[in-house]
Amino acid sequence: MSKYVLGHDLKGEGKRLALMSELLDPMHRQHIEALSVVKPGARTLEVGCGNGSISAWLAERVSPGVSPGGEAVAVDLDLSLIEARAPNLELRQADIVAGPVESGSFDLVTARAVLHHVADAEAAIKNLVASLRPGGALLLIEPDFLPVSVVEPPDVRAFWQGWLEWAQECGVDYQVGRTLAPRLAGLGLIEIGGTAETAIYNGGSRWADYWTMTITELRDDLISSGKLNDALVDTFLRYCADSTWWTQTIAFTAVHGRAPRA
Repeated sequence: MSKYVLGHDLKGEGKRLALMSELLDPMHRQHIEALSVVKPGARTLEVGCGNGSISAWLAERVSPGVSPGGEAVAVDLDLSLIEARAPNLELRQADIVAGPVESGSFDLVTARAVLHHVADAEAAIKNLVASLRPGGALLLIEPDFLPVSVVEPPDVRAFWQGWLEWAQECGVDYQVGRTLAPRLAGLGLIEIGGTAETAIYNGGSRWADYWTMTITELRDDLISSGKLNDALVDTFLRYCADSTWWTQTIAFTAVHGRAPRA
């Protein structure tokens, strides 16, 4: 895996992950529910679980009340920011590039905003697919920065261009989502489909808060890379505080597929 640019050791990372969950969990849950595989007694796997919010929700779904048998497994390189606990929620520290979590074991496998940080995305995807039971569903959600390439005004576009150059230098691939459908087809999955979703937001909104927090955490790295300067970062942060400025965020590409039944 490439060096994760937003490590859990950063001072504000717990708060940033909580805000990310607030913004993205509703979409993530909706895509999972549409797959109709998460039922009492099912086994689910989330890779790159962050603060564990989706895995905790899955644990409730697969073992509601006193229903026995279901299990949610949450995997990350660093489990230090997971506060959720449940009898049927298992936390594992592991690297998905190294191998499947459990071959042929899960009704649902999902990962959100993970693969664009992975140096060997092909190996990671193969291992995610290998973790599926026959008939199990895989859901991958990755960001794509295409919408910000046309945002206004020009100095905001210049900020994002610098961001993308910095990301590429760090080994972050913001185009991996576009490659997911053919990759899944090549690995034998069926019923493949997906959508890309972007949020319209203004300065002072929760999305603007998210970017303010993220850029503040990464500011030193951004400036030292030479791809951005203090003036451009400050300009973008001012837009994020201006309620009259409207824009749209990155597109979240959600792609799903199903393992053939035996």
